[in-house]
Amino acid sequence: MDQNTNPGLFAEFPGISTRQWEAKINEDLKGADYEKKLVWHTLEGLRIKPYYRQEDLSALSHINALPGQYPFVRGKETKENKWDIRQDFDESDPATANKLALEALDRGAEAIGFNVENVAGPDILEKLLSGINPTLHAIHFLHSKNYKPLFRDFTSLARKAGWDTTEIKGSLNFDPLGFLALYGKFYGSAEENYRDALELLNDGKNYKMFRVIQVNGQHYHNAGAHIVQELAFALSQGNEYLAALTEKGVSVDELAPRMQFTFAVGSNYFLEIAKFRAVKMLWAKIVEQYKPSGEATMKINLHAVTSGWNKSVYDPYVNMLRSTTEAMAATIAGVDSLTIDPFDNTYKKADTFSRRVARNQQIVLRHEAYFGKVADPAAGSYYIENITDLIADAAWKLFVEMENMGGFANAVEGDFIKGQIEATCQKRDLDIAMRKQVFVGVNQYPNLQEKMLDKLEPTARLSDLGQLRPYRGVQAFEALRLAAENHEKKGFKVPKIYLFTYGNLAMRKARATFATNFFGCAGYTIEEAPMISSLEEGIEKALNAEADAIVFCSSDEEYAQMTVAARAIKEKQPQVQIVVAGNPKEIMNELDEAGVQHYVHMRTNTLETLQRFNDVFGIA
Repeated sequence: MDQNTNPGLFAEFPGISTRQWEAKINEDLKGADYEKKLVWHTLEGLRIKPYYRQEDLSALSHINALPGQYPFVRGKETKENKWDIRQDFDESDPATANKLALEALDRGAEAIGFNVENVAGPDILEKLLSGINPTLHAIHFLHSKNYKPLFRDFTSLARKAGWDTTEIKGSLNFDPLGFLALYGKFYGSAEENYRDALELLNDGKNYKMFRVIQVNGQHYHNAGAHIVQELAFALSQGNEYLAALTEKGVSVDELAPRMQFTFAVGSNYFLEIAKFRAVKMLWAKIVEQYKPSGEATMKINLHAVTSGWNKSVYDPYVNMLRSTTEAMAATIAGVDSLTIDPFDNTYKKADTFSRRVARNQQIVLRHEAYFGKVADPAAGSYYIENITDLIADAAWKLFVEMENMGGFANAVEGDFIKGQIEATCQKRDLDIAMRKQVFVGVNQYPNLQEKMLDKLEPTARLSDLGQLRPYRGVQAFEALRLAAENHEKKGFKVPKIYLFTYGNLAMRKARATFATNFFGCAGYTIEEAPMISSLEEGIEKALNAEADAIVFCSSDEEYAQMTVAARAIKEKQPQVQIVVAGNPKEIMNELDEAGVQHYVHMRTNTLETLQRFNDVFGIA
């Protein structure tokens, strides 16, 4: 109930000002730095406060816009939140792809993305689309070698089938500027590609709901870009299409509605919701500069695809959790369509089960969680509205910077985009290596029994080519563990790590757990010491373990006593690596002299350390 409706209900709860809240927070901090403790400084350079209040909405320019109103931060829909449940298929055989698509449509999918790399000629296209009506289900064409003849065959098929062209829905993944970003060159030349765009626009002039130009913002995300970069680079790319094609006589009213933006959606839940809301507003402001005849031209067409960058080979079922979070963010933010990639496509071709799960994740959100019932459910949230504004402001500044250097193509050719993304990748890779960013099952909490080497299916990847390098953030960690599996497959013994637990119960258990997680990330065999009654007994059991490395797990105070153990072990087994779990700076000299060679702790670069252990153990 609103407080103004019945003020008596809240009379005994007097309002508390921001100043009072801040005073209480600083009191509880007891002198700790407010900025370091409570303010989130994101990878994007955003400064996000620990809380927001109603007063923080007053300065936001978009806050009073309703759904369907300029600047469209709240989307196109006014009463509901409808999106196309889309399923994409990598299958290149037309007959097989058609069978998979019909099954998907029969079981809840509403739109289909086809791999058309092997579709050449009207007969093959007709076989691919047999039984599918694109006036009822949007059809999206991906990976074509030449979109012009493909679309002409499609228009011929539409005439033959008697489809109403004004009702045909779908898109072409025609994106020469995206190709430029990935490969550092155009298909042929810029002029040739823009002529192709003009022909596609002309051939499809009656296909009002079919998008013939794509802006693939997902390329930047999957190459490691952060949210602000992904938005700014995609907006600059979209603006380059507008500028080039309007100069050639195409009106913005004919062009902008025929474009579609595809963005990846990551697992940073609230920032991703804000990202999609922000890009709606920014695209409207860009299109506005081209003097459209009406506001409808300024509405962006948004497709989202779950992130490839954050998915893993190991513990792949966690990918389901990641993609569910991503799907929730994208649909709450009001995208027009969504593709959830199968959880297992990091290491194999999707199968019936993984395709079904991917499809059902969206169906559950739509029909059981009722995500389709409310337009822009995030509206009015103090937090989301403010981070929407923060993201929009930062992305706009980067967009303007690119415009000042001559636009998107110049930014690509001058390696500006590549350099920006590589700098971000260095930060992200370091966070993963240091386990500041946790990937469950890969760089933290590994399943020690899991084996994935024999499940890998070789696939051609775009990351082998081009200027931008799409990759997955945990690939380096996975390489460590796959190397250990391959080492065993060749007939060698997997390194054995023996945890020498001693002393204080709480500390030894905590550090044993830490060491298990640490060395488990490389796929080593872990054995924890049994209960021991004395240090001498512990030494004897450690020597009998026949381990490649012995990790001391105790408290800092008790590590001084374990110098005896280190000397005894090194004397009898000089080849064994002696490791201390912890960072006991005061007695490190003593431990070093006793034979300790390594220290692993929270500030250790896990990736680099495990790579060195692999070298020591002879794992290539």
